[in-house]
Amino acid sequence: MNARTILAKLRHRQSLSHDELAWMAQALAHGDVSDAQAGAFAMGVCLNGLSDVGRVALTQAMRDSGRVLSWDLDGPILDKHSTGGVGDCVSLVLAPALAACGAFVPMISGRGLGHTGGTLDKIEAIPGVNTQVDEARLREIVRQTGCAIVGASADIAPADKRLYAVRDVSSTVDSMDLITASILSKKLAAGLDGLVLDVKVGSGAFMKDLTQAQALAEALTKTANAAKCRTTAIISDMSQPLVPSLGNALEVAEVMRLFAGNGRGPLVDVAAALGGVLLANGGLAPDVQAGADAIVKAIRSGQAAERFGQMMAALGGPVGFVDNWQRFLPEATVIREVAAPQSGYVTKIDGEALGLAVVGLGGGRLVESDRVNPAVGLSDVARLGTRLEKGQPLAVIHAVRSDHADAAAAAVRTAMTLGANPPKSTELILERVG
Repeated sequence: MNARTILAKLRHRQSLSHDELAWMAQALAHGDVSDAQAGAFAMGVCLNGLSDVGRVALTQAMRDSGRVLSWDLDGPILDKHSTGGVGDCVSLVLAPALAACGAFVPMISGRGLGHTGGTLDKIEAIPGVNTQVDEARLREIVRQTGCAIVGASADIAPADKRLYAVRDVSSTVDSMDLITASILSKKLAAGLDGLVLDVKVGSGAFMKDLTQAQALAEALTKTANAAKCRTTAIISDMSQPLVPSLGNALEVAEVMRLFAGNGRGPLVDVAAALGGVLLANGGLAPDVQAGADAIVKAIRSGQAAERFGQMMAALGGPVGFVDNWQRFLPEATVIREVAAPQSGYVTKIDGEALGLAVVGLGGGRLVESDRVNPAVGLSDVARLGTRLEKGQPLAVIHAVRSDHADAAAAAVRTAMTLGANPPKSTELILERVG
């Protein structure tokens, strides 16, 4: 068995066997295939797809390419994952809220992919935070604080680590099979009792229409439940950024303001919908609504903020960050408003275009080796249905150079549509699957 034979079968749209996918996962993990072959495998799967059986086989093979954790704690091991969106910082709110409700959350997260931000990049905007910890330290943090948002260690799904980086730079991010295997291989390797998946749909998500999102939700839940991990998917709307900021430090600032405020808004609504399912499935709430209420209470009471602060300190961040976060987050040197070219209501937002504008500012990666600037991005992005007069700001740009700000301003004006009438409102939580 070798990469050339497997790639030839993919090219000719022949089904790959369980053994062939297991071989490829091990080869990815141990460096037995070149970057060119890894990219060709990703492109072949993206173009031709796998069967349902093949998707499960690839997921399990990638999970088993490294260590699979087990736990002995006095509460359920729960986690959440998002399929990716813009202005999506739910994990930063939900993980500590779940911990405050009695769950243990070893959240193995990823970095930015394509136009979407990465949870690890966001919390690493906090000075000193190091998300690359070994298994012993992960266990210690989870036991002490109830939650840890970390990157996969070298021995957790190493096949996914290799393939994840290749997908970002080879334009193979939006493959249902690769998304499923990538998400679940890491999550299943974490030894979970329960998982909830936030499947985003809309202009700021990888899945642009509801049919695609439903298919992905079904694939994810079917695969995870087949692997004996109780899993539910929530399909949520991403027709606009979840919070009005895009960019790593700017999104952390949104979370800090949420913790200090009244705990209301779309970010809390999504966190409650996801957390309610997890707490109910994990036996920490009698039903989904009671679980959602518990999540909201944890946020509004300050308990989630306290857990967040403990987690950041355990990861090397500043002690007392939650109370003095403005002192620590980096700021851009060029801050500029983007004026509305005409009066009207914000009727449409191209979230992907906004996300790519942030990447262009340096807030994401064009190639794997790019360094992310945590300070850049967009803030104060006007919400759908907002009435603006000509000259009022569509958004505020945070950049390091004026020419970068100019390019981002042009992108923002193109991405945001103004019209004479307000758009129809849409539900934030669209469907529950599994």
